[in-house]
Order: sequence, then C-alpha cells, then structure tokens
Amino acid sequence: MVTTIRWTEAGALRSAHWHSESATSAPSRVIDADDRMKADTAYRLACEGTALLWRGDFHNARQLLQAMSRRINRKPLERSDSPAESFRLHRKARSHRARVLGRLLVLLQDDYCLNLRRAPDVSQACTEAYGPPSGPMAVPLTELLGVMGAHQWRTKGVEVPALDARIHPHYGVFSPVRGEYVDLVAHAPLPASTDRRADHRTAFDLGTGTGVLAAVLAHRGVDHIMATDISPRSLACARENVRRLGFTDRVDVVGPGLFPEGRADLVVCNPPWVPARPTSVLETGVYDPDSSMLRDFLAGLAAHLESGGEGWLILSDLAEHLGLRTRGELLAGIEAADLRVVDKIDTRPRHPRVLDTADPLHAARAAEVTSLWRLTAK
Repeated sequence: MVTTIRWTEAGALRSAHWHSESATSAPSRVIDADDRMKADTAYRLACEGTALLWRGDFHNARQLLQAMSRRINRKPLERSDSPAESFRLHRKARSHRARVLGRLLVLLQDDYCLNLRRAPDVSQACTEAYGPPSGPMAVPLTELLGVMGAHQWRTKGVEVPALDARIHPHYGVFSPVRGEYVDLVAHAPLPASTDRRADHRTAFDLGTGTGVLAAVLAHRGVDHIMATDISPRSLACARENVRRLGFTDRVDVVGPGLFPEGRADLVVCNPPWVPARPTSVLETGVYDPDSSMLRDFLAGLAAHLESGGEGWLILSDLAEHLGLRTRGELLAGIEAADLRVVDKIDTRPRHPRVLDTADPLHAARAAEVTSLWRLTAK
C-alpha cells in the first residue's frame, strides 16, 4: 500500500506520510484547494478520484465537506424488497460517501499542529488516537473530525446507569451508548457458582472493549474478572476505565486474545452483531466477518466453564432481520459446541434510529431484539 502522498505547491514538489484508519491507499493525484474552490468543483474532482489538500480556512473546509455531502444526498438511494440486498446497497452507499468525502485532506505538521486559519488545537486528540507524532501526516478531514469527536467522548465519558458512573471510550473503541446490552448483564441472574454466598467467584469478559461489562460484573460482586480483547486500543481503554472506577483489585485486563487461560464460573461475550466485513478499524465493533468471533466463543466456551458455570452471549437479532444469519444457524452453532440454552432474556433497543422511517434498514431495526443467552455445557 502506498504510504506517501505527493503534490506540487508554489512550484515545488512536496510530500507527507499518508494515514487512513480505513486502510485506504494514498491518493495518486493530489492538488491544492482553498477557500476559492466551489463545492461543485470539489465534488466533481473527488468523484473522479482527485484528492484535495486543504490550505484555506478550517471552518470553510468543514462547510465544503457539508456541501459535498449534500450533493451525494441528491442521488436517490437504491432500494430493494430483499433485506439482504437492502443491507448490501446501504453499505455500498456508505462506502461511496466515505470514499468521496475522504478525498478532502488536511496536513498535520510534525507536532500535530493544523496550520490552517481558525484551526483548533488538535494535538492532544491526535496523540490519543495515533500515538506520538513522527513527521508531517496527511489525513482525510472526515477522519480528523472523528478523532476530535472521540477526544470529546474520552474527556466527558458516557454515563452508565448500571455503574452510576461514566465510562471513557478511546478512539477506535466501541462506545457503550446502546445501554440495553449493559442493562442485560447488570440484571441477569448470576449462576449459582457466582452467588454472593460463594467463597470465590470468577468471570471472563471476552472482547471487553471499554471494559464496561467487566466493570458491571465487578459492581455486582464478582470477585475476579479477566477481561480480554484483540485490540491494543481496547486493552489500553479498558485498563484506564478499570483504574478510574477503582476495580484494579478485581479486574485484570489481558491480551491480545479471546479466551484467557483457565476456567471461570461465568464467561460473558458481546461479539459484533452483524456478520459482514468491516471497512475500517472503527467498524470492527459492529461487523464480524462470517460470525468468526461468535463461532470462536461458542467453540471454546465449554472448555472454559467451571462445573455449573454459565456463558452469557449478548447478541442482537438484527442480522436475522437483514437476512445475514438465521436463528437456525445460531442454534446449530450452540448445539455443535455441546452447549444448551438455560434461558434467554430479551430487550428492545432504545436508540433513535429505531424511529427513523427514512432509514433504508428501518424495518429491520424496528423489529430488532437484543438477547442475553444463558448457556451451559451439556
């Protein structure tokens, strides 16, 4: 993959390191753009594959991005009566939008300074997302705005009623804004082996992300929780949240990996709910290609449960309504792993998109149910 962009400015050839969280190759054609560029021109060039390196006013760049977005919206969305085809068209449209808008670039200097008029100080946000600076770096403006937004989330945190505290998500780590899955873990009956009367209670939280479910289990009185993830960003985020919440004596964050060594009385897993390929690192909390994490959880669960222990699978049925996975396939996976279902606790989503009738996936979202499946070894 090309990791450098080159452009001509004031008659001189210049270059910078290219960074894209979606792993998009560096654009082969880059031209300067500033406040004189019209939205129609910018949109046309971006659709043709030309990247625009912004050298004007920062707020004008944001306005140009909005104008380009409006031009994308003018094209009617393709629709289908097939849920699976609707999902495919939805992803295609989102990919086109991301590709076109991602061609408006900004240049971060050696210290992550954004040398544009009326530009905010983005150095802290960029350091949190990318690590220490290592030279000039070009990024899509859309990505930089996401980095800035993530910094605000990380600073302010997300209120989690089940903890009566805030969780602070890092850039690239799925935020617990959909509280229904957290509430399921907060209120499901603990298996007998993790009852408060037990001498010692252990749990695994697989794919911990921000660490929110591990924290909920600690809040409920589980003595020792091992939280895992494959993402270094998630591991760092979970460790920070565990420390903030004062649970370092109960929660160990380990990884990268899925299952830690040993067995536990309770194994909790909230895998990505949609079996589709993510197009960026940021989408890995939502999309699980071929349900690979779900399959690995089911396949390894029995071998990691103490006698009388339970596995809690938190899973939305959105994929079923989209025609991407059937209930029969899920039940067959549970059966093949020598597991049985003890109970299933359901809840309805509460996020605003459920009410958005303009969403091409509205029918599926309106029918969605999130469930906590209580599983035991046969």
